[in-house]
Amino acid sequence: MPYPEASAARTPREVLTRYYQAMIDKSPDDLADLYAADALHEFPFAAPGFPPRFEGREAVRAGYRAAWGASPAEVREVRRVAAYETADPGVLVAEHVVVGAVPGRSGEFTVPGLLVLHVRDGLLTRVRDYMDASGVADARR
Repeated sequence: MPYPEASAARTPREVLTRYYQAMIDKSPDDLADLYAADALHEFPFAAPGFPPRFEGREAVRAGYRAAWGASPAEVREVRRVAAYETADPGVLVAEHVVVGAVPGRSGEFTVPGLLVLHVRDGLLTRVRDYMDASGVADARR
C-alpha cells in the first residue's frame, strides 16, 4: 500500500517513472498503488479482447493482474521518447516504446504508445492509454 505522505510528494514525472517500472516488473500491485481509489484508466484504442476502461484502483489492479498473468510477454525496457508538460501542472503527456520478447519465440516486439496522465496529490486520477493495438496483439501471441 502506498503511504499517503509519499504519494503526495510525487510529481507527475515521478509517477511516470514508477508506472514504467511497474510495467517492466509486470507488477499489477505496484501499478495500482499509483492510482487514486476512484481513478479512471481508459484505452481509447483498446486491443481486441481488452476492456475500454478500468474504473477504480482495484479494477486497475485486477485488470492488469489478469492481462499480465495471461501473457507470456516480458517487457525488457520502456524507451522514453518524450514527456510533455502541459498548462495544467498535474497533467503530463508521455510518448514511449515498449520493447519486449516472448520466451521461446525469436526476436523482439515493440509497442509504441502515448499516455496522458492526470496526477493529483501524487496519485493518478485519470489515464488515457493510447497503444498500438496490433503491436499488443503481436506481443500476446
